[in-house]
Formats: sequence, structure tokens, C-alpha cells
Amino acid sequence: MTDVIGAKALCGALKGWAPGEGERDAVRKVFKFSDFKTAFGFMTTVALKAEQMDHHPEWFNVYNTVDVTLSTHDAGGVTDKDLELAKFMDAAAG
Repeated sequence: MTDVIGAKALCGALKGWAPGEGERDAVRKVFKFSDFKTAFGFMTTVALKAEQMDHHPEWFNVYNTVDVTLSTHDAGGVTDKDLELAKFMDAAAG
């Protein structure tokens, strides 16, 4: 099992990520792109990495916006898996 590092630790390590809403230990970031094609391309790139990691984000897409929440459900909070995926997302977003 992966150790929980917590939302505060991840938010302190990365720019633009904030603790998720509610009582659960999660982090959230909203990515904005120039258009739908770019947003969908970002989601496709991240989906391939997430599948490789066997660690999948919660996300919601409308046109050029991708709203992402990360938490490791089986660990009960934010873990190093979330940190790795968040860093990948930030790099993929440019």
C-alpha cells in the first residue's frame, strides 16, 4: 500500500494545486486550454500515463477546461502516486 502524504504536502510541492473540497484528502487543479482539441489532447496524454500507472484521475471536461481531482482511494488520501501524476499533468499542460 502507498503511504499518504496529504494534500498540504502536494500543494506545497506544486504550483496551482489546491486542497480538494469537502472532508476527503484530495487535491484539485483546473487546467484551461486554447480550445477543445488542445484540452482533449491533454486528457489523452494523461490517460495513457494514468493507465500505465494504474492510477486514474477524477476529471471533468467542458470545452477548453479540464477540472482534475486527485486522491488515492485505496490509501484514503493523497499519495506519492498523486504527486507523480500531478507533475506529469503540469508538464503535459505546458
